[in-house]
Amino acid sequence: MIRIDTYNFEGPYPSTRYIYDRAGIYAVLSRSLLSYRVLDVGESANLRTRLENHDRSTCWARHKQGSIEFAVLYTPGMSQRGRMQIEQQIRNKFDPPCGDR
Repeated sequence: MIRIDTYNFEGPYPSTRYIYDRAGIYAVLSRSLLSYRVLDVGESANLRTRLENHDRSTCWARHKQGSIEFAVLYTPGMSQRGRMQIEQQIRNKFDPPCGDR
């Protein structure tokens, strides 16, 4: 479990195989020796599918320092609008280099 802003995300995971295809928010992280950096954040009704087919994966590779890992916050019952509000809150705090909303 990793805390991102005020939320407890599951992970970080080194691959998407540990992620369920459920609704939620994802954070793409760059892992260096002792820390993580938020590269991207987003929301999806199908997290695993979204991450495996993401159009910004080249941006993640360009900005990583170390390995890329994924953290997810499952949000059963939450609307897309609610997920987008959480995404924006995290985006505003961490200003990730990939993506823009």
